[in-house]
Amino acid sequence: MEHAIRRIVTGHDDSGKAIIEMDGIAPNKKIRPGAGFVSTLLWVTDETPAKLDTRSDRADRTIGVPPPPHGSVLRIVDFPPVTEQAEAMNQADLLKSMGVDHHSTDGKAARHAYMHRTKSVDYALVLKGEIDMLLDDSEVHLKEGDVLIQQGTNHAWVNRSDSVCRIAFVLIDGIDPLESAT
Repeated sequence: MEHAIRRIVTGHDDSGKAIIEMDGIAPNKKIRPGAGFVSTLLWVTDETPAKLDTRSDRADRTIGVPPPPHGSVLRIVDFPPVTEQAEAMNQADLLKSMGVDHHSTDGKAARHAYMHRTKSVDYALVLKGEIDMLLDDSEVHLKEGDVLIQQGTNHAWVNRSDSVCRIAFVLIDGIDPLESAT
């Protein structure tokens, strides 16, 4: 689908000198069954402020879409053009494969099978292509170079174009506005 992603991680040697700790193709790549999204996990933190002296590959793990409590996630996702089969997939199955348990439908059917939300602030940077982000009652079209800041909203990413859309995502754990309002 798309080319591999080179990941470079810096750190410090035992004397405190800045060094390159890792430089190579990011190995943690997953394909979402049914939807065909290709997700490459680049880095994860489990705490805020983040520890900067781990000397280990913090992306060498299995994790769903949401960041860990008090942590963050950096990933790049390639969204292929949507197909009728992908749009007809079971939402519960997709949410389970994504490790997401937050979705808001108020008892109504979801607007789209991809609808979900995470308890996080998400920075989405469109690196290539174009895509639509569906919200509960509206949508926005994004194209290469656009940046979206999402604050725990119910949404779906739907690529209605004829080529892959690549987005870099940074997700930072947050306080769920729907849970804190009660």
